[in-house]
Amino acid sequence: MLTIALIVLTIVVTLVVVLVIANVSSGEKKIEHKIERLYASDDPQFIRSMGLLLGPPVGEGNRFDVLVNGDEIFPSMLEGIRSARETITFETFIYWSGAIGEEFAHALSEKARSGIPVHVLLDWVGSSKMDKRYLQMLRDSGAEVIQYHKPHWTGLGRMNDRTHRKLLVIDGRIGFTGGVGIAEEWTGHAQDEKHWRDTHFRVEGPVVGHMQAVFMDNWIKATGNVLHGPRYFPDIEAAGDGLAHMFSSSPSGGSDDMQLMYLMAITAATHSIQLSSAYFVPDKLTINAIVEAAKRGVSVRVITPGKRIDTHTVREASRACWGDLLAAGVEIYEYQPTMFHCKLLVVDEYLVSVGSTNFDSRSFKLNDEANLNIYDRDFARRQNTIFDADLARSKRITLDEWRRRPFAEKMLERVAALLDSQL
Repeated sequence: MLTIALIVLTIVVTLVVVLVIANVSSGEKKIEHKIERLYASDDPQFIRSMGLLLGPPVGEGNRFDVLVNGDEIFPSMLEGIRSARETITFETFIYWSGAIGEEFAHALSEKARSGIPVHVLLDWVGSSKMDKRYLQMLRDSGAEVIQYHKPHWTGLGRMNDRTHRKLLVIDGRIGFTGGVGIAEEWTGHAQDEKHWRDTHFRVEGPVVGHMQAVFMDNWIKATGNVLHGPRYFPDIEAAGDGLAHMFSSSPSGGSDDMQLMYLMAITAATHSIQLSSAYFVPDKLTINAIVEAAKRGVSVRVITPGKRIDTHTVREASRACWGDLLAAGVEIYEYQPTMFHCKLLVVDEYLVSVGSTNFDSRSFKLNDEANLNIYDRDFARRQNTIFDADLARSKRITLDEWRRRPFAEKMLERVAALLDSQL
């Protein structure tokens, strides 16, 4: 009897170990060596390499509008939904209860009842705080709603693979992406600690087709259904003269694409790197790339959350890895008024990268992510102006101050750093 119990226990323990390994690893080889600097950001090879390695190729004819905080972001997204005439596709990580969540549910339901195909893809973990009335309202209206990787015995090895993407596409012609989730925390204008600071983008032009294709990537995985044709992928005329492409990453394929993009951009930087990062926990390879950029004279400035953060473990793990960066002259700032949830990179007042990706191992290796890369000097300068405004509300952390932090804090950081791959 004891032998049978031991066998059963061994099987259970083995199964648990296998599931843990399956859920913390994508199974793909990782980038292990630094990216060699062969060209600068103003070399045509930079755009060529970014487009061909990350895919799809960089295209022209696009127009972009930056939306700062919920007071600008949500009205624009809701106006887009209410203006839909053909289709709505919507993928998000966070969707919680509250007035703004209810308003989105009503707006989407109204369009579905009017006969517009509405497809909503919600991450199961990220939407766990969503009022179930919203789901019922959407489904009753005829909207198709899927919760991504909802636990099921057939997908136990994918429980840690979350869709972190934030995409809203209207009629295949207007797209929205950035850092915002659907929750009360994102409403307002970052006026107090209960209202977060974030940025989202409204996009028109051929690159919206790229955004739609990224949505379809997970929609097909979740449903097995391919949405196509002119209602989803219309022939889009030029809406401006901006160069851009939208690309994605996923543990099931191309899990390193986001880190590759950041490494290539940092390596090509010549003058400046401005990074707004909600969760800044770079690995050693990325730290070395940033340090090398600083040593060759690139001005590197990073804004990340201060004590007002939703996940304190991330902040501790982040601070643990600042030593080499600060010693190399990288300027690191902590945003003071509220949670800083922006995810934006600006390189040499030329490349602007925005989307769902955090600067950490979870985004680089485990999550399904999507970023929009824009190559436009005027637009990049506009983002730097916004960055400077955020900087004015942030506290710079010096190397001396970092070294003098309390011993207990240092020990807590070391423990948090052990969880780096899951943060």
